[in-house]
Amino acid sequence: MDATAAVVKVKEEPFEVGRVSIGEPRADEVLVKVVACGVCHTDLICRDQWYPVPLPSVFGHEGSGIVEAVGEGVRKVVPGDRVAMSYNSCGLCGNCLSGNPGYCKQFFDSNFSGARPDGSNAYAGEGGEEVHVHFFGQSSFATHALARERNVVKVREDVPLELADPLGCGIQTGAGGVLNSLRPEAGSSIAVFGTGTVGMSAVMAARVAGCATIIGVDIKPNRLELAMELGATHVINGAEEDAVARIKEITAGGANYSIETTASPAVFRQSVDCLTQLGTCGLIGAAAVGTEAKVDISTMLLFGNRIKGIIEGDAIPDVFIPRLLELYVQGRFPFDRLVKFYELEEINRAAEDSEKGDVVKAILRMPA
Repeated sequence: MDATAAVVKVKEEPFEVGRVSIGEPRADEVLVKVVACGVCHTDLICRDQWYPVPLPSVFGHEGSGIVEAVGEGVRKVVPGDRVAMSYNSCGLCGNCLSGNPGYCKQFFDSNFSGARPDGSNAYAGEGGEEVHVHFFGQSSFATHALARERNVVKVREDVPLELADPLGCGIQTGAGGVLNSLRPEAGSSIAVFGTGTVGMSAVMAARVAGCATIIGVDIKPNRLELAMELGATHVINGAEEDAVARIKEITAGGANYSIETTASPAVFRQSVDCLTQLGTCGLIGAAAVGTEAKVDISTMLLFGNRIKGIIEGDAIPDVFIPRLLELYVQGRFPFDRLVKFYELEEINRAAEDSEKGDVVKAILRMPA
């Protein structure tokens, strides 16, 4: 079948919207008519080749839509079901089987190789040339996506489907980083470095968790203002204040927890230095391969500090996404405050606005 998709053909060049053809779903695959897809930092750094995803490619990994067809082995969903799409995993390795699919032994190949696990590809360009897809098992910057049964999640009827898509990665990552990974105690303190989609989701999750002190750090005044509205008790403009000193002042010695979402080595250092004894830093920001950062080894040793890498919020999507939707319906996780909608043909403007920080979460609506 034919579909419309945004294709990246050359490193750091704009997305080009055009036609592609999609093959039939295999036994474990699900064909989804995409309604909307969030624009994530990971899409943009892969466009720019921070990770070696083969080009030309269709990115997009926060899709939502309606199931149109399923492979003969699929049991989780049927045509007509409303779904969100999340990251892909093999389901067979020790980490997947122990409930840690974000650390799947095949994670890179399953999400960044531009092909199915066996190396095949279901898509082709207008002239029959190969277009790499299966990005995060979906490639949802398109009117249709071919996902796997493992990475589709049924979505309840009382939530707008075009809102469900960012739960598949950015929102799941930030909220899960708090609720699944760090698990802060009620009354504890947390500092969130970077108040984009991931950071804002962490702020809202920290409020759900009962943190008494929630500190948002950013350099965008409009984002800091929104962070206060969404649950932060304090905000710090890192361009105007010494964030570490201010956090230690607010918390009388240092934060119990911190989350780093910016992928900046300098900010990562701050997110470690702001901790109190036995404090833990959750590292979420995705930097270019080979990026290094310095930490004070002596302080970490004497303080008993920990650094924890966090992929996809340590979430099992089938379990965690429905929980976030329940919190949203209850009014306790208002992630709709983060979004701005664009049409698919506006994808380059959506990407630019996201990179400038003019919008927290850009969501692309697909043409009918």
